[in-house]
Amino acid sequence: MWKLFTNLNKDESGQDLIEYALVAALIALGAVTSMKSVSTAIGTLFTSISTALTAA
Repeated sequence: MWKLFTNLNKDESGQDLIEYALVAALIALGAVTSMKSVSTAIGTLFTSISTALTAA
C-alpha cells in the first residue's frame, strides 16, 4: 500500500494538463472582467447617442 502511494506521488503525467487548465481559467477570468467594462462603456455610448438623436 505504501508503495502505491509513493508511486502516485512521483507520477507527474497529468501535471501539464492541470497547468494548461489553470492558464485557460485565468485567461477566461480576464476576458470576463474586460468584457464587463467594455459592455458598460458601450451601453453608455449608446445611451448618449440615443439622447443626442432624441434631442435633434
